[in-house]
Amino acid sequence: MMYYDVVSQCTQSLQLVEGWLDKAVAFAEAKNVDADSLLNGRLASDMKPLVYQVQSACDYVKSSAAWLSGQRPPKHEDNEKTIDELRARIRKTVDFARSVSQAQYQGAEGQKISLSWAPGKVLGGKDYLLQMTIPNVYFHIGMVYAILRNAGVDVGKMDFLGAVNFVDA
Repeated sequence: MMYYDVVSQCTQSLQLVEGWLDKAVAFAEAKNVDADSLLNGRLASDMKPLVYQVQSACDYVKSSAAWLSGQRPPKHEDNEKTIDELRARIRKTVDFARSVSQAQYQGAEGQKISLSWAPGKVLGGKDYLLQMTIPNVYFHIGMVYAILRNAGVDVGKMDFLGAVNFVDA
């Protein structure tokens, strides 16, 4: 089922961010700097920092799992100040998204999702998945990757892709 598969892929990608945070800690230790200072990193002065990017990626994953399965998303307070707190947020999000079974996505295309910044409007399930979930999850995850890479953390393309399920030709 498309909804389950897409949310699962977004969840898997979000989980990769934890590994990047491990690399950020190792980088900070090697440079003798506070790893948590990386949470304020940004690529431009007018963009949101790394901590916000992780929070937002988590929000889009948990919201898509919830809304598309007919549930309300769990509330997260957006108060993370350390890498360990961000790891915990990622884990809570992954655990919630994985708790939604494939069967719970039955009827996802018929869901009507409201967005706080578009009062009086809704998106159907398919449009929400394709126009909001996918681009926003990967935008925010991409920003985390770019901020860490820009800071000097040793992350590369395979860190972004994660495991690839090759089969014999």
